[in-house]
Amino acid sequence: MYKDLETLCGLAGISGREEKVRAYILSQIKDVAECRVDPLGNLIVFKKGAKTPKNKVMLAAHMDEVGLIVTYITDDGYLKFTSVGGVDTRVMLGRCVAVGDDNVPGVVGIVPIHMVKEEDKANIPDADTLYIDIGAISREEAEKYAKPGDVAHFDSDFIRFGDDHIKSRALDDRAGCAALIDMIKSDLPYDMTFAFTVQEEVGLRGAKTAAYSVAPDYAIVVETTTAADIAGVAKEKQVCKLGQGAVISFMDRSTLYNRELYDLAFKLAEKHGIKVQPKTVVAGGNDAGAIHTSRGGVRTLTVSLPCRYLHSPSCVICEADLAEVSKIVLALAVEFANA
Repeated sequence: MYKDLETLCGLAGISGREEKVRAYILSQIKDVAECRVDPLGNLIVFKKGAKTPKNKVMLAAHMDEVGLIVTYITDDGYLKFTSVGGVDTRVMLGRCVAVGDDNVPGVVGIVPIHMVKEEDKANIPDADTLYIDIGAISREEAEKYAKPGDVAHFDSDFIRFGDDHIKSRALDDRAGCAALIDMIKSDLPYDMTFAFTVQEEVGLRGAKTAAYSVAPDYAIVVETTTAADIAGVAKEKQVCKLGQGAVISFMDRSTLYNRELYDLAFKLAEKHGIKVQPKTVVAGGNDAGAIHTSRGGVRTLTVSLPCRYLHSPSCVICEADLAEVSKIVLALAVEFANA
C-alpha cells in the first residue's frame, strides 16, 4: 500500500486531468477485478468476493488534486494562472511547479521583499499579482513550452521523516486511492464496488455520476481531512490529530451523516481494536456530499486520514493512521454488505 502511495503521489492529476493516476490504478487491479471508465473519467471497479452481499456497497476515493491552470502569457514570457480547487495563496509563494504534460519547471514568482513598501510587508499578495516564471524571455519563447489551459502541479518530493511521518503533495486523496487498491487486491468476503472519482476538488462532480450509475445501498468515502494539531491552534479547533487513527465525521459542510452509521463505526473499532477519532470541527466537504443525495438517497459514511497542511505542496500524514483507515473501512464495508 505504501509503495502504491508513493507512486500515486508522484503522478500529476489536477482536477479534470486525472489520466495518469487512473492509468496507474488500472495497471494494478485490472487482472483481479472488472473495470470500466465512465464518460466523466471515473474508474468504476467491481471486485468479486466470497459471497453475494445483501446490500450493494460502494467505496469511493478521488483521484484528483488541487493545482494551478495557465490563463494568459505576458509579453515578457510569464504565465498568469488561477487555482484549480481550494489553494491558499500563501502556499503558492515562491514554490516550484511543473507545467503541462512535459513537466516544464517553473517558480511561482512574487515581488521581492526589498521592493515591497513597509506598510505592505504584512499583507498576503493578491493571487492576481502572482505568475509562473519558466525562464522564458518573451511571449513567443514561453509559447513553445506552455499555453492557456495547461495545468501546473506543485513539484514536491515524497519524503519519510520523523516518527512514522510522510510528506508529499497530493496525499489528498492519493492515500484513499492507495487504501482501496490494497483492498481490491485482497480476498474480500463480499462482492464490492469501488469508485475512483474525478473532479472532487472542483465540486464533487465525478462522485455525482459514479453514485448514479452504481446505485449503491451504502457508500464509504475514503478521504483525507485537515489535522490542525500544530502550534498555536486551540485543542477544540484541531479537528483531529496525527497518530490517533482514522477520522470519522458526524458533519461537514456538504453532509450531515447518519448518526446510526457514525455510532456503528466506533462500535466496530472497539470490537476489532482499531484506532479511530471523531472529526471535531464542522469544516470542509467531500464526495459524500454528492453520493448521499444520489437517486433516492444513499446511506453514506466518510472515513478520513488525518493530514496536516492539506492542499499544500507539503501535506503530512502518519503511516500508522493509514493502516487504521484500511482496517475500519473493511470492517464497515463488511457490516454494510450484510446489514
